[in-house]
Amino acid sequence: MENFLFSKEINIDDGGGTVTKDDFEHTMMFKVSKEEVSRAKNVLVTVYEALQEKGYNPINQLVGYLLSGDPAYITSHNNARNIIRKMERDELLEELLKEYLHIE
Repeated sequence: MENFLFSKEINIDDGGGTVTKDDFEHTMMFKVSKEEVSRAKNVLVTVYEALQEKGYNPINQLVGYLLSGDPAYITSHNNARNIIRKMERDELLEELLKEYLHIE
């Protein structure tokens, strides 16, 4: 097995072409559409309310879910567990950061 640190290129089996060591030296861009951000906010508010209605600390439960990906942190009340799993965690985190930092 070839050591990656000394490899000049890596072949991608999914038809994506060849990735070189230099490709890992650049920062990748990540973008989410405005529609996804709005959807993320609705999901977070819906899940927050369901957790609150069941007597949980919504912030603690959401943090547990966002860090671990374990849906057991989210109640099934009002279908909250299924609702939150319809979105990627990175999309939810992006919305949280934008709101916190007051960035559009």
